[in-house]
Amino acid sequence: MDRMLYLSMNGASQIMQAQAITTNNLANVSTTGFKADLAQFRSMPVFGPGMPSRVYAMTERPGTDLSSGAHNHTGRELDMAVRGDGWIAVQAPDGSEAYTRAGDLHISSAGLLVNGAGHPILGDNGGPIAIPPYEKIDIATDGTITIRPLGQQANVLAQVERIKLVLPEDGQLTKGEDGLMRLKGGGVLPPDASVQLVSGVLETSNVSVVDSMVRLIELSRQYETQVKMMNTAKENDASSDRLMQLA
Repeated sequence: MDRMLYLSMNGASQIMQAQAITTNNLANVSTTGFKADLAQFRSMPVFGPGMPSRVYAMTERPGTDLSSGAHNHTGRELDMAVRGDGWIAVQAPDGSEAYTRAGDLHISSAGLLVNGAGHPILGDNGGPIAIPPYEKIDIATDGTITIRPLGQQANVLAQVERIKLVLPEDGQLTKGEDGLMRLKGGGVLPPDASVQLVSGVLETSNVSVVDSMVRLIELSRQYETQVKMMNTAKENDASSDRLMQLA
């Protein structure tokens, strides 16, 4: 009886973890450049003395859906999206180099070029990009930043820096708890001149609301099944007690 109860409890616990992953994806459906987390169940036989006759469920996050989101045209000069494959290099909160597809750029109060999450954008030299006061700014498709300095004539342009764009190979990146992508095993990627940006465009999240909602309904039904099994185990236990009292 306790085995049935424990199996049901384990199943319900793992389903709750899958619900948490799916809910987090749904919560980020409006987050620029967000990449959905994947979740799957795996059967884990319990090894020990005797034959492995028990199989428990385990929820795992095998990876991240790296497919591109849609391009949403905003017309804003500092909104950038990566065309095709590639990533924008940013400085993570821990100071390390990380990668994102979020190109909702703006200038911070300290004069640094940052994205909507506040992560400083890195240049080809590996450091944050400082933007001097300007009257007009332009970011080319290759990431080169050009400004017309404050108070200068229209024909006076200054090249500030070039945004570091990288192109990792398949399977090289892993997603951290802060939502940023990093190289597995650490390290940094070199700049790749083949990666291009599109100006006035933001990449949306790649989360499908319909698919996520259907998944949540499926998980809810599976959770209810586990709870019913626990109640059945409880009723069976009560029936056994009554039989023993009659004996």
